[in-house]
Amino acid sequence: MKRIPMTVTVALMVSAATCALAASTVDLTVNGIITPVACTPIFSNNGLVDYGKISRQDLNVDKRTQLRDESLDLNISCNTAVRFALKMRDNREGSAIVNSEIYYGLNYDRSGNRIGLHSLYFDPASTVVDAVPQVYRTDSTTAGRAWSLSRSNSIPIAARSYLGFTDVAGSTAGPVAIRNLSSRVTLVTIIAPTSTLDLSDDAILDGSATLEIVYL
Repeated sequence: MKRIPMTVTVALMVSAATCALAASTVDLTVNGIITPVACTPIFSNNGLVDYGKISRQDLNVDKRTQLRDESLDLNISCNTAVRFALKMRDNREGSAIVNSEIYYGLNYDRSGNRIGLHSLYFDPASTVVDAVPQVYRTDSTTAGRAWSLSRSNSIPIAARSYLGFTDVAGSTAGPVAIRNLSSRVTLVTIIAPTSTLDLSDDAILDGSATLEIVYL
């Protein structure tokens, strides 16, 4: 849903000659659009990826360890064709071992050390949009005011950038209206060096992120 912009305008005039004429008022303007459009995203396996028990012997002592990549199916169904974009919100904000909007945390061990990170990659080649013969991805770092050149390469979804899809290569027009989208997304998970972790007890991987649909 689009955020509702709030504009507050304050006028204050101070001078010896006009002080008595200054108005002690403030105007508040609230704008927004309530749309009948609704899109429903669904992950396979309820969005759960479980790596089970991981032995410390399978992890690197002095460098990061990338676990096996895991895949999830994502389906987005809308009640009518609509332009939308995707972004992600980290529910374990601040716990990723790399500070970047494409990396999400796995929480902390018992001593407060960051356990690792995960990221979610979208591949246009694994994405189907309505009856479109080929899908390209496009992204925006300006909340949809401008869009990158649409491409066919894979991209991780970010927390502050928008990710959209189009059927036109090399376009900067942004996403096209979509009614149904299905994609196979890839989860990449990395564990911090064990030398930086407290493994005197189990360290629980506890990553959580929310995929958000932004209507354009």
